[in-house]
Amino acid sequence: MPRTLIDQAIRWLAYEQDAHTKTLASLAEVPDDKQNEPEFKKAIRILAHLAVSRHKWMVRLGRALEMHTNFFPDDWTLETLAGELAASHQLWEGYLGSLEEDAELEEYFEYESSDAGPCRSKMGDVVTQLFGHSWYHRGQVAMLVKSLGGQPATTDFIYWSREIIA
Repeated sequence: MPRTLIDQAIRWLAYEQDAHTKTLASLAEVPDDKQNEPEFKKAIRILAHLAVSRHKWMVRLGRALEMHTNFFPDDWTLETLAGELAASHQLWEGYLGSLEEDAELEEYFEYESSDAGPCRSKMGDVVTQLFGHSWYHRGQVAMLVKSLGGQPATTDFIYWSREIIA
Protein backbone atom coordinates (compact mmCIF):
# COMPACT_ATOMS: atom_id res chain seq x y z
CA MET A 1 0.00 0.00 0.00
CA PRO A 2 1.43 3.45 -0.86
CA ARG A 3 2.53 5.79 1.90
CA THR A 4 0.92 8.91 0.50
CA LEU A 5 -0.01 10.49 3.84
CA ILE A 6 3.23 9.48 5.55
CA ASP A 7 5.30 10.85 2.67
CA GLN A 8 3.30 14.10 2.82
CA ALA A 9 3.97 14.37 6.56
CA ILE A 10 7.70 13.77 5.98
CA ARG A 11 7.68 16.51 3.33
CA TRP A 12 5.91 18.90 5.70
CA LEU A 13 8.46 18.06 8.37
CA ALA A 14 11.27 19.08 6.00
CA TYR A 15 9.42 22.34 5.36
CA GLU A 16 9.00 22.86 9.11
CA GLN A 17 12.72 22.44 9.70
CA ASP A 18 13.45 25.10 7.09
CA ALA A 19 10.74 27.42 8.49
CA HIS A 20 12.06 27.08 12.03
CA THR A 21 15.60 27.82 10.85
CA LYS A 22 14.38 30.97 9.08
CA THR A 23 12.33 32.03 12.12
CA LEU A 24 15.35 31.65 14.40
CA ALA A 25 17.44 33.68 11.93
CA SER A 26 14.83 36.46 11.91
CA LEU A 27 15.03 36.62 15.70
CA ALA A 28 18.83 36.72 15.61
CA GLU A 29 18.63 39.70 13.26
CA VAL A 30 16.43 41.77 15.57
CA PRO A 31 18.46 44.89 16.44
CA ASP A 32 20.66 44.31 19.49
CA ASP A 33 19.07 47.13 21.44
CA LYS A 34 15.66 45.44 21.09
CA GLN A 35 16.74 41.97 22.22
CA ASN A 36 16.10 42.82 25.88
CA GLU A 37 12.57 44.03 25.17
CA PRO A 38 9.62 42.03 26.58
CA GLU A 39 8.41 41.31 23.03
CA PHE A 40 11.70 39.62 22.17
CA LYS A 41 11.57 37.50 25.31
CA LYS A 42 7.95 36.63 24.47
CA ALA A 43 8.98 35.48 20.98
CA ILE A 44 11.66 33.24 22.50
CA ARG A 45 9.13 31.88 24.98
CA ILE A 46 6.64 31.10 22.20
CA LEU A 47 9.23 29.16 20.20
CA ALA A 48 10.35 27.40 23.38
CA HIS A 49 6.73 26.34 23.89
CA LEU A 50 6.67 25.03 20.34
CA ALA A 51 9.81 22.95 20.89
CA VAL A 52 8.61 21.62 24.25
CA SER A 53 5.22 20.67 22.81
CA ARG A 54 6.78 18.79 19.90
CA HIS A 55 9.01 16.92 22.35
CA LYS A 56 6.06 16.18 24.66
CA TRP A 57 4.25 14.30 21.88
CA MET A 58 7.31 12.09 21.49
CA VAL A 59 7.26 11.46 25.25
CA ARG A 60 3.58 10.48 25.02
CA LEU A 61 4.43 8.10 22.19
CA GLY A 62 7.18 6.51 24.27
CA ARG A 63 9.89 7.69 21.87
CA ALA A 64 11.61 10.21 24.16
CA LEU A 65 12.32 10.77 27.82
CA GLU A 66 10.56 13.53 29.73
CA MET A 67 12.89 16.52 29.78
CA HIS A 68 10.70 19.57 30.24
CA THR A 69 8.33 20.32 33.09
CA ASN A 70 7.28 23.76 31.86
CA PHE A 71 5.43 24.25 28.58
CA PHE A 72 6.58 27.89 28.44
CA PRO A 73 10.26 28.06 29.50
CA ASP A 74 11.45 31.55 30.40
CA ASP A 75 15.19 30.98 30.37
CA TRP A 76 15.93 29.71 26.86
CA THR A 77 18.29 31.43 24.43
CA LEU A 78 18.37 31.33 20.65
CA GLU A 79 21.05 28.65 20.92
CA THR A 80 18.88 26.57 23.25
CA LEU A 81 15.97 26.93 20.85
CA ALA A 82 18.04 25.87 17.86
CA GLY A 83 19.25 22.76 19.67
CA GLU A 84 15.82 21.80 21.01
CA LEU A 85 14.09 22.28 17.65
CA ALA A 86 16.78 20.20 15.92
CA ALA A 87 16.44 17.42 18.51
CA SER A 88 12.66 17.45 18.14
CA HIS A 89 12.98 17.32 14.37
CA GLN A 90 15.19 14.23 14.62
CA LEU A 91 12.67 12.49 16.86
CA TRP A 92 9.77 13.25 14.52
CA GLU A 93 11.81 12.33 11.45
CA GLY A 94 12.62 8.97 13.04
CA TYR A 95 9.01 8.36 14.02
CA LEU A 96 7.50 9.27 10.64
CA GLY A 97 10.23 7.33 8.84
CA SER A 98 9.38 4.24 10.88
CA LEU A 99 5.77 4.17 9.69
CA GLU A 100 5.09 1.63 6.97
CA GLU A 101 1.46 2.23 5.99
CA ASP A 102 -0.86 5.20 5.96
CA ALA A 103 -3.30 3.08 7.97
CA GLU A 104 -0.99 3.55 10.97
CA LEU A 105 -2.04 7.21 11.02
CA GLU A 106 -5.64 6.07 11.57
CA GLU A 107 -4.70 4.16 14.72
CA TYR A 108 -5.56 5.55 18.13
CA PHE A 109 -3.18 5.84 21.03
CA GLU A 110 -3.82 6.76 24.63
CA TYR A 111 -1.93 9.38 26.58
CA GLU A 112 -2.13 11.69 29.57
CA SER A 113 -3.00 15.24 28.57
CA SER A 114 -1.65 18.08 30.67
CA ASP A 115 -5.05 19.77 30.70
CA ALA A 116 -7.66 17.02 30.31
CA GLY A 117 -6.24 13.87 31.89
CA PRO A 118 -6.49 10.53 30.05
CA CYS A 119 -7.21 10.95 26.33
CA ARG A 120 -6.93 9.12 23.06
CA SER A 121 -6.27 10.51 19.61
CA LYS A 122 -5.63 9.26 16.11
CA MET A 123 -1.99 9.49 15.14
CA GLY A 124 -2.92 11.43 12.00
CA ASP A 125 -4.64 14.02 14.17
CA VAL A 126 -1.49 14.40 16.25
CA VAL A 127 0.56 14.90 13.08
CA THR A 128 -1.95 17.53 11.92
CA GLN A 129 -1.66 19.24 15.32
CA LEU A 130 2.13 19.20 15.04
CA PHE A 131 2.11 21.29 11.89
CA GLY A 132 -0.87 23.52 12.67
CA HIS A 133 0.59 24.39 16.07
CA SER A 134 3.85 25.44 14.43
CA TRP A 135 2.17 27.61 11.80
CA TYR A 136 0.13 29.37 14.47
CA HIS A 137 3.07 30.15 16.73
CA ARG A 138 5.43 31.13 13.91
CA GLY A 139 2.82 33.72 12.94
CA GLN A 140 2.90 35.12 16.46
CA VAL A 141 6.69 35.29 16.39
CA ALA A 142 6.61 37.04 12.99
CA MET A 143 4.36 39.76 14.43
CA LEU A 144 6.67 40.21 17.42
CA VAL A 145 9.78 40.38 15.22
CA LYS A 146 8.13 43.07 13.10
CA SER A 147 7.12 45.05 16.20
CA LEU A 148 10.78 44.98 17.29
CA GLY A 149 11.94 46.49 14.00
CA GLY A 150 13.13 43.20 12.56
CA GLN A 151 12.25 41.47 9.31
CA PRO A 152 9.90 38.51 9.84
CA ALA A 153 10.92 35.30 8.14
CA THR A 154 9.06 34.29 5.01
CA THR A 155 7.79 30.88 6.03
CA ASP A 156 4.66 30.41 3.91
CA PHE A 157 4.58 26.85 2.63
CA ILE A 158 4.06 27.94 -0.97
CA TYR A 159 7.33 29.90 -0.96
CA TRP A 160 9.13 26.75 0.14
CA SER A 161 7.34 24.36 -2.21
CA ARG A 162 6.80 26.21 -5.45
CA GLU A 163 8.92 25.85 -8.54
CA ILE A 164 9.65 29.05 -10.42
CA ILE A 165 9.41 28.67 -14.17
CA ALA A 166 12.14 30.55 -16.00
